[in-house]
Amino acid sequence: MSHIYQPVMLKELLLKGGQSSVEDISKSLLAHDQSQIEYYEQITKNMVGKVLTDNNGITERIKDGTRIKGFSVSGYQTLSSDEIKSLVDLCETKIKEFIDARGSDIWDHRRRSSGYISGTLQYEVLKRAKFRCELCGIMDADKALQVDHILPRNHGGTDEIINLQALCYSCNAMKRDRDDTDFRGVAESYDNREQGCIFCVVEEGRVTASNTLAYAIRDKFPVTELHTLIIPKRHIAGMFDLYQPELNAIHQLIKQIKDEILKVDKSVMGFNVGVNDGQVAGQTIFHCHFHLIPRREGDTNNPRGGVRGVIERKRIY
Repeated sequence: MSHIYQPVMLKELLLKGGQSSVEDISKSLLAHDQSQIEYYEQITKNMVGKVLTDNNGITERIKDGTRIKGFSVSGYQTLSSDEIKSLVDLCETKIKEFIDARGSDIWDHRRRSSGYISGTLQYEVLKRAKFRCELCGIMDADKALQVDHILPRNHGGTDEIINLQALCYSCNAMKRDRDDTDFRGVAESYDNREQGCIFCVVEEGRVTASNTLAYAIRDKFPVTELHTLIIPKRHIAGMFDLYQPELNAIHQLIKQIKDEILKVDKSVMGFNVGVNDGQVAGQTIFHCHFHLIPRREGDTNNPRGGVRGVIERKRIY
């Protein structure tokens, strides 16, 4: 975007006699940001326009736009110029009254959703998502992406990367207005532990890595050297009942441990990653856990089939 921002900034400086305020330059940049224009097109159609048209009957939809009822392109209108000026002044007054009443926090919801998240962290979220919307899959080249809290702040969500996701502006707007997920108790559930569960209480010395929602330990009965378990802290039996932030936390640790293993053991040439979910799938400890198993040349006579070996006769094909 610097290829656009630089000439826009220079143009603004030239038009203002060689110097300009940061605010004026920012406004010029905003006027050339198509993604922001598209974002506010969605706001216009789905929020403001909907209220004025469907709820209040003040405006009506026309091709490619909206108009006040009683107005037309031919110039006919039911209001006099004085009445129009009075209404415009009234709109300006209402805007000013609201801003004065709310003070500097009027846009706090926007700052909290993006501005309080560092640019570096936003980049990491987008990179993890491969610069695609994690809901609809559209690329950032086709529609602007935003960083969104999976578990909202007002329900206990944090700014950690494991609680952030990349959504296009359309999916993010729809999620805000239409997501009826009941988040009550989700944040508290992360603290759920079960007495007697060997993965709910682990000796601190065994933990090789951890984050807010998950931790890693070496398997006590390793399939290969450095065989590691990545475990959600919350007591939950199955992988399919994990929340998205927990999956993010586990994925983060799997990648971290993989990188560490490759650094300390140059003989590792690959990995098996697996989960036993349910008794018939071989699960014996009913606290969800992921296996990260390093693989080395010659550690088995024939590695072909890998995880297909859970059904031995189906491994080789």
